[in-house]
Amino acid sequence: MSTTATNTNIEPHGPHGSELNYLNHSRGLWSWLTTLDHKRIGVMYLVAILSSFFLGGMFAILVRTEHVAPGSTLMGSDMYNQMFTLHGAIMVFLFIIPGIPAALGNFMLPIMLGTKDVAFPRLNLTSFYLWCFGAVFFVVALLSGGIDTGWTFYTPYSTSLGAGGVIPAVMGVFILGFSSILTGLNFIATIHMLRAPGMTWFRMPLFLWALYSTAIIQILATPVLAITLLLLITERAIGIGIFDPALGGDAVLYQHFFWFYSHPAVYIMILPAMGIVSELVATFSHKHVFGYKFIAFSSIAIALLGFLVWGHHMFVTGQSALAGTIFSLITFSIAIPSAVKVFNWLATMHDGSIDLKSPMLYAMSFIWVFTLGGLTGLPLGTMSTNIPLHDTYFVVAHFHYVMVGGTVFAFLGGLIYWWPKMFGKLFSEKWMVVSWALIFIGFNLTFFIQFIMGMQGMPRRYANYLPEFTLYHQVSTVGAWVQLIGFLVMAGVLLHSLMAGRRCGMNVWGATTLEWQTASPPPHENFHGTPYGGNLYDFQNIDYDEERDDYVRAAEPRQAEH
Repeated sequence: MSTTATNTNIEPHGPHGSELNYLNHSRGLWSWLTTLDHKRIGVMYLVAILSSFFLGGMFAILVRTEHVAPGSTLMGSDMYNQMFTLHGAIMVFLFIIPGIPAALGNFMLPIMLGTKDVAFPRLNLTSFYLWCFGAVFFVVALLSGGIDTGWTFYTPYSTSLGAGGVIPAVMGVFILGFSSILTGLNFIATIHMLRAPGMTWFRMPLFLWALYSTAIIQILATPVLAITLLLLITERAIGIGIFDPALGGDAVLYQHFFWFYSHPAVYIMILPAMGIVSELVATFSHKHVFGYKFIAFSSIAIALLGFLVWGHHMFVTGQSALAGTIFSLITFSIAIPSAVKVFNWLATMHDGSIDLKSPMLYAMSFIWVFTLGGLTGLPLGTMSTNIPLHDTYFVVAHFHYVMVGGTVFAFLGGLIYWWPKMFGKLFSEKWMVVSWALIFIGFNLTFFIQFIMGMQGMPRRYANYLPEFTLYHQVSTVGAWVQLIGFLVMAGVLLHSLMAGRRCGMNVWGATTLEWQTASPPPHENFHGTPYGGNLYDFQNIDYDEERDDYVRAAEPRQAEH
């Protein structure tokens, strides 16, 4: 006889999720604050991280508006230094690094694995409160005189000068590191131990491969930053000479420690974004991912090579020509696994039935913008061109094309892709496309022109500039305001969907992974039955059901018994 896999996850009370779910399983603020449900923790992370994104973004708007004309426009030089420091620190440590793993990863990882929760639910909640505790220290830094050292907290400035908020801010980053480590441990244990029946390593969604690779970096690299920042706090508070040359320390040593963490941290930000893009490209091309194993292994390769390239940030510190050459060559080599991903995404789209929905627009924007950001990294990885471009706006543009055009675009694409699953509500696709267009156009207006500024010698971190750079700065400032309008439109669309959006079914996009085989929003236990992790990128048995206004998965053979 033969055994077939039936869809055990159809909602018992109709196609539009009228049953109990994780949102109404229990009620009251206390039930949320003490929850062990990974989905609720993911939603709390999402609210906190988006709040940080808004705060960091407003600091960015103030910085760009200050540059609308030479001289002092909104603030003096000291206040300007504090604004760009807070913008960078909040965006990097409170939004970009934890954003995708903590919010979208926490919500989706167990469901995509076909399990009920993460391996250590209490540790998961602890990670969230550690993040909140670390964020509080940034607020303290704001109230205690601000910080004006730059987001890198470079010594000896951060150990001997700077504003009064340096110690609270650095302590906040120190605490946030523990949140990152615990999240990484939880994800690795969950992926190893709790995969659904039939889900082998090479049947996992590529988003999970990306989160797994990211967790490796979080566990191995974050302790280096934690120890470095603890030494910085000790030196500033007690006066022990570690990094400050006036006390017998070595300022370059701080840079080695900091970049040994911070360059792998770039891939903590980028790898989850690449995982999201893999899911979006497959879903909206309605086609099996091309070169699945190459994409999976390229994530691991990026994670490992990322530990070996920190020295390209330090070409101008006096390191030997041999060391610079080695770091330069390794920097070029890390482009190979990134290029493998881009090639495979384009090959997946080739001959696919591409559906240009708003999440796919963000995925395609990521491919374009991240590729441009990566290519502009090559001159910075070459010693001969790095030196004239070092500390210019070219570096600012490159960094934002990788971090914002990469991580943020993918985060927004993943957010709206999984939004119907998370909350069971549809949003206005027309207005979401409008917001994408404003963000994409505004982003390129803001940062592309900064490449030109940098090549013409405009230094970064300066509160004032020469009149010949005025037009460039004005175009960049207009782009920042266009981005702001786009983000506000997106926020309005998502809030409207929560309040008045139409209820949705299980699979609004026609996707194939396990999270689309349960109700929207998911029940407290994620699945009503035990899901089977078969070929998760097989689109042949996904059909649109007009009666249900939803995509459904046809029954397929699981195994044969004779």
